[in-house]
Amino acid sequence: MRIVLNKCLSALQIFMRKTQHNVLHTIYSSQHQWLQGWLRKKLGCPDNAADIAQDTFTRILGQQDTRPIHEIQESRAYLTTIAKRLMVDFFRRADLERAYLDELAQTTEALQPSPEARLETLQMLQQMDSLLAGLSPKARAAWLYSRLDGLKHADIAESLGVSVPRVRQYLAKAARQAYLLRFGSIDHMTDDVLAVSPVISHE
Repeated sequence: MRIVLNKCLSALQIFMRKTQHNVLHTIYSSQHQWLQGWLRKKLGCPDNAADIAQDTFTRILGQQDTRPIHEIQESRAYLTTIAKRLMVDFFRRADLERAYLDELAQTTEALQPSPEARLETLQMLQQMDSLLAGLSPKARAAWLYSRLDGLKHADIAESLGVSVPRVRQYLAKAARQAYLLRFGSIDHMTDDVLAVSPVISHE
């Protein structure tokens, strides 16, 4: 009986995956060109519009656990909602890059980093920006106090007016956010990762 049930469940999962794939293909075929045109008007750049349009469908594909494709009723409204969020990220990264380059412009030539080091720094700054953007103000402050100022949990708690356990919760949330940004999922995240403050590295 259990074997039959498992086979039925497997068949159902295969059917659902095929259904979702077909729905996504239909939405992509019918709406991709429209979305790219809408983004082109907003951004004024065909290349950036094409990138964000592609990222929009990639984001939809990655959200199947929380929002299955077949549940989407108004495809254009859903696409523009995701695309707007991606545009906010795009503009924030552009501002961050511009600020970094402006800072470099004031640095003497002898202290200028190599192109490789410059790219690595930009990527790290962008990841840190994404991490901080996903945290509440107090969680963000706790992470900065911990990572930049090196404060202990008790000192952070006093600065924020919260308890030490609450500070640990803030840092654990930051750790989960950092892990999610790096690996795309927290399914295999262990307690060892939560035991330390998050650091985004480039191994």
